[in-house]
Amino acid sequence: MTEFTTIQASSRAKAGKGAARATRRAGLVPAVIYGARQDADLIALDPRIIVREMHRGGWRSRLYEIDAEGTKTHALMREVQLHPVTDAPIHVDFQRLAAGERVHVTVAITFTGEDKAPGIKRGGVLNIVRHTVEVMADPDNIPSGFEVDLSALDIHDNVRWDDLKGTQSVTPLLQIPNFVIATVAAPTTDDEQTPAAEG
Repeated sequence: MTEFTTIQASSRAKAGKGAARATRRAGLVPAVIYGARQDADLIALDPRIIVREMHRGGWRSRLYEIDAEGTKTHALMREVQLHPVTDAPIHVDFQRLAAGERVHVTVAITFTGEDKAPGIKRGGVLNIVRHTVEVMADPDNIPSGFEVDLSALDIHDNVRWDDLKGTQSVTPLLQIPNFVIATVAAPTTDDEQTPAAEG
């Protein structure tokens, strides 16, 4: 079952810079929900909610249920504008989800088993090529993350798209067949190290 993170919001009646400034003066962050061939909804959010979600990581693929005074909307958080000096959120864009309309999301990759990988135990270096993958997904099947097990990797081995868990219902945007996610490189040697002179 698809899990949604609920966000409480209040409705905003007016659009425009003046209305947005008034919302910020009230201590809230103006936001808009667009998409799914519907008129945009104007809402206001507690800035602490936005900061919390950004600090959790993976917010670009997290599914939200926005509760604006009883009106509930399923959406993705698309963009957060930050104040250039304070880094406080000053505006948020949400994309409304519609069943059957595939959406573009960025999904984070979780790596496990690094401590068991024989190549790393032998001094190899894990080189993560991609921490995230951009995919197209149905709103009902957006993965919260992909997982990859590194425990069998030896030096010069790699992990590819087909090795990830949780990719069954999505299509990667990268047009490279079975692209590389991570590799284990051979240990680097320090040519500057010279044997100590015998005394």
